[in-house]
Amino acid sequence: MEKFGYLWKIDFRWNYKWTPNSYYHSNSHIDDGHEIHVTLVYASTHRLTRIALWDDLYTIATTMTSPWLVGGDFNVIIDDLEKYGGLPNFIHCINTCRLIDLGFKGSMYTWWNERTDAACIFKRLDRCLGNQTLQDLFPNLEVEHLIKQGSDHSPLVITSGVDRNPIKKAFRFLNFWVEHEAFQKVIAKNWQEDHSTDPFFNFHNKQQRVSKALSKWSKDSYGDIFRQIDTLTEVVQNHEQEFENNPTSTNRERLQKVQVDLINLYAVEEKFWKQKAGMQWFVDGDRNTKIFHAHVNGKRRKLQIKRIQDDRGEWLDKEEEIAQEAIKFYTKQFTEEKLPSDFDMLKYIPKMVSEEQNVVINELPEEEEVKNAVFGLNEESAGGPHGYTGI
Repeated sequence: MEKFGYLWKIDFRWNYKWTPNSYYHSNSHIDDGHEIHVTLVYASTHRLTRIALWDDLYTIATTMTSPWLVGGDFNVIIDDLEKYGGLPNFIHCINTCRLIDLGFKGSMYTWWNERTDAACIFKRLDRCLGNQTLQDLFPNLEVEHLIKQGSDHSPLVITSGVDRNPIKKAFRFLNFWVEHEAFQKVIAKNWQEDHSTDPFFNFHNKQQRVSKALSKWSKDSYGDIFRQIDTLTEVVQNHEQEFENNPTSTNRERLQKVQVDLINLYAVEEKFWKQKAGMQWFVDGDRNTKIFHAHVNGKRRKLQIKRIQDDRGEWLDKEEEIAQEAIKFYTKQFTEEKLPSDFDMLKYIPKMVSEEQNVVINELPEEEEVKNAVFGLNEESAGGPHGYTGI
């Protein structure tokens, strides 16, 4: 294994004779001590023969607890866009092995039948899959389809640490804040009267002031929850060892206290990931933090823009080029000259709303109506542009 900055390079080409429907499995240790398992696949072109290979992968998955990367020529597709649609047994294999497609950038297809016109066929037969442990270790994994040279298949390159420019995070209200005893005081202190005569300006100022205050208060009160959990876990382990060595009532009380603190942090962590995941169909009671975390990572991966097509039809994959093209597109979109409109034609459209109905429609809502609408919002709803949820 070789390490180039953030790029890990593993070479499995040594004297291995590939036969159809075979795989090569190996485990390696990287510099920081993590063990990574890699399975390279060369699946058969025959559907029934491939089933045996899927069974072998499932056997490996049943005992796999380390980061696991599975890649190669699977000779099958899983999506209509990849050709004709996937075979259920392959999709079942991916799901039962708890593997996730790592996505790609570059050409949509990795295989070409070397024909043209009506006989031409493109497919995505080669892919890289990984388990959740691998993605936790390398959250910025990226797979690139290189150009085909001397083969009907595209080579795949995997990079593990793609540098991305830091993005300033917008304010997001976290629902578990309301359970803290100091929450109401923070709101009351910062929801002060403004002296502007414009009520909308006052309301906007109050929201901004409260948002900044909550962000600072959360950092001071909760800090880095995940680091606190790691630290407190070690403290609990030390207290457990002390109690086992000397089982006095004092040591027991100390152990129980730090255990309660750790349980409370676990509860906060789960609420955080549940809100980020937007999954509302879980029943409280069991800890589902890993599921929420995996769901959030999946959403992040789907939202990543790895390439964009410009107005000339060319694909851009560099981060700066993507940003510039996006700005260029939306600047043009919202600054185009408006076409002149002929409103005379409106007189030929029959009126469907009476004058009385129009008066009612244009009436300002009563204060009670506004209150009912706001208090009727779903507490678990996603935050709006201002970052506040329905709670």
